[in-house]
Amino acid sequence: MRLASDNQGMDVVLIGAGGHGRVVLDIMRTAGIHRPVGFLDADPQLTGKKIDGLPVLGQVNFLPKLKGMKVKGIIVSIGDNYPRRQYFKKVREAGFELVNAIHPSSSISEKAELGRNVVVCAGAVISTDAHIFDSVIVNTAAVVDHECRIAEGAHICPSATLAGRVSVGEAAFIGLGCNIIQCLKIGSHATVGAGAVVIDDVPDGATVVGVPARVIKVGKSALEAVGV
Repeated sequence: MRLASDNQGMDVVLIGAGGHGRVVLDIMRTAGIHRPVGFLDADPQLTGKKIDGLPVLGQVNFLPKLKGMKVKGIIVSIGDNYPRRQYFKKVREAGFELVNAIHPSSSISEKAELGRNVVVCAGAVISTDAHIFDSVIVNTAAVVDHECRIAEGAHICPSATLAGRVSVGEAAFIGLGCNIIQCLKIGSHATVGAGAVVIDDVPDGATVVGVPARVIKVGKSALEAVGV
């Protein structure tokens, strides 16, 4: 597994104290590589509370104060693709190191390549020569087969299966338990519904559902692709 380099054993703050944040915290504690020391969250009512024993230090405007606490590492633990990418940019511009959370029970090929701010959950499989870009979630028991390319900010949901050489665009959402056959392209900001079986390319911005998957919603780029 080729990783964007992380310093080992850093104090790390998680941005996002919701359900996905709790999952990421559990992964980090199980992996034991970095030390989670707190959450930041957009909800002011959470400030001062503890989530699974970890304090919510404040909102995201608390970020500059973390340097005074000698915090070097951040992971954005938000399931929604748009805010996850936005916070990634803010954190990077603020000079923090974005770290990964990789569950020890996942299986990742030594020839796979992972970016930063990547979450790989329990039981996930990432095969040889797969390329996982920044801020991607490969969720519980998902399979990303050989030579797949998962672009920045995409979310591969639990038990989704991608056959070899599938290309997934930026901020795409690959739904729970869906199956995508080999060599297909899933466009940027596309959505594949839960349980869908995808046998054709999915245009940018389109939503597909069903078996076999059919388009039920299109964005501007998808309309252009079909000549409308």
